[in-house]
Amino acid sequence: MLPGLAYFLVFHYGALAGNVIAFKDYVPFDGIWGSPWVGLGNFQRMFEDEEFWEATLNTVWIALLQIVFYFPVPLALALLLHTLTWSTVRRFVQSVAYLPHFISWVIVVALFQQVLGDTGLVNGYLGDAGLSTVDIIGNPDAFQPLVVAQVIWKDAGWGTIIFLAALSQVDEQQYEAAAIDGAGPWRRFWHVTLPAIRPVIVLLLIMRLGDILSVGFEQMLLQRDAVGPEAAEIIDTFVYYQGIVGGDYGFAAAAGLFKGVVGALLVYAANKVAHRLGEQGVYK
Repeated sequence: MLPGLAYFLVFHYGALAGNVIAFKDYVPFDGIWGSPWVGLGNFQRMFEDEEFWEATLNTVWIALLQIVFYFPVPLALALLLHTLTWSTVRRFVQSVAYLPHFISWVIVVALFQQVLGDTGLVNGYLGDAGLSTVDIIGNPDAFQPLVVAQVIWKDAGWGTIIFLAALSQVDEQQYEAAAIDGAGPWRRFWHVTLPAIRPVIVLLLIMRLGDILSVGFEQMLLQRDAVGPEAAEIIDTFVYYQGIVGGDYGFAAAAGLFKGVVGALLVYAANKVAHRLGEQGVYK
């Protein structure tokens, strides 16, 4: 366990000390200790910055769309796979569903552009049919549903792994007993399947809430120029352009620290709610 423990201590917990630059006017040539202390000045600038709040609003809205539309998809797919009796067919479907997870976002975005872009496959068919074309990729109003669809296509299959593991632990005798008592498929799902996997659902939902402000840096960065920052700017890209591109490291660190604190508070609050509902949650 020592190598893994050392990794977390150095690259996760040790790296937390770098957040001190959020309270400084950090200049790389002066170093952390040589840079002047500004206290909460960076946070004050951040809260007064309209672009920051625009990025935060986009982040929250995309995260909510992902929770509502993406989070149930792996569960539904796992339930469908679990009902397949032919193991060969089930393994084949699982393999096909897992494959997009291993494709980089560069390839995924390029595929969607080739299909839904201004000169993509769909517009090609529409043009040949004499219909008006539509540029879905470059439309800011369609951007947020589009990125949710991309996440579903890429990661829904991979998200079924934990749900399938939980479903495999459900006692088949409970299904048989429920069927003998006259319970149909829906009643068996509601009274047998759902209670058995509910702790896993709650656990994954809490973890997703903790990561709610991380909605895909690479995915947004690759499509930001096509729709503009008003639609695609999120906290992660805001930090990138303010810090790495703009060189305002202290200001960018303040935005990143704000994101981390909000995520930690959401995990704590969601875990408390889980305890009130009788679930174990992430920790006791």
